[in-house]
Amino acid sequence: MERILIVEDDAQNNQIIREYLEGHGYSCTQAFSGSEGKLLFSMERFDLVLLDLMLPGIPGEELVSLFSETAPVIVLSAKSGLYSKVDVLSAGAEDYICKPFDLPELLVRIQIRLRHRDRIKKDGEAGTGAAGGSGADPGYEQHVYTYRGWTLNPDTQEMIAEGERVDLTRHEFLIMELLIRNPRRVFSKQMIYEYAWGEEYFVEDKTINVHISNIRSKLKKSGTDSYIQTVWGMGFKLS
Repeated sequence: MERILIVEDDAQNNQIIREYLEGHGYSCTQAFSGSEGKLLFSMERFDLVLLDLMLPGIPGEELVSLFSETAPVIVLSAKSGLYSKVDVLSAGAEDYICKPFDLPELLVRIQIRLRHRDRIKKDGEAGTGAAGGSGADPGYEQHVYTYRGWTLNPDTQEMIAEGERVDLTRHEFLIMELLIRNPRRVFSKQMIYEYAWGEEYFVEDKTINVHISNIRSKLKKSGTDSYIQTVWGMGFKLS
């Protein structure tokens, strides 16, 4: 049974969500403040976190990066402004749902996130072996992609730009992997989203813009941020 941590200070909303999700086969743990949510997360393993932003104790914005290190985070918030969404998605949240929302929609989004997590885990396990002191399959061929001054290693999830390590989030890494494997091809925002998130494209266009902007910012130190080219009205490609 998959376990979900619900961090929501409104007791009624918290209970409604819990009862609905438990009726669909999930095990739910409730937290009513940011401090309580952080404590429970440090003590137990959760498969997904539902996180409000306006919390007593520790604000939800400060918890996104912590929770997202080991579990998908779906933010549930009455803050509908663009910058609130941009900030938490950039910090590592997988999804952002504005209140009020329908419980069936929440359920579907949870199912999508958990399926995507399981797919990534399965792909990772398929790429590892049991032979040798390092645990690697001696017959397994490592794939490293290069483009101009970039090196991208999907096996170690590392990117090097002009000799400097670039710390990318999982989604940013997958975006770079798609672009660097097909450097002359223009990719639409839908194509990028469906590759990096592994699901049907139904979010705002700004989601991809934000992630591309974050990648470019991280590449500025190496002077290679201009390699990612915007093709107006179409999408993105490498220059």
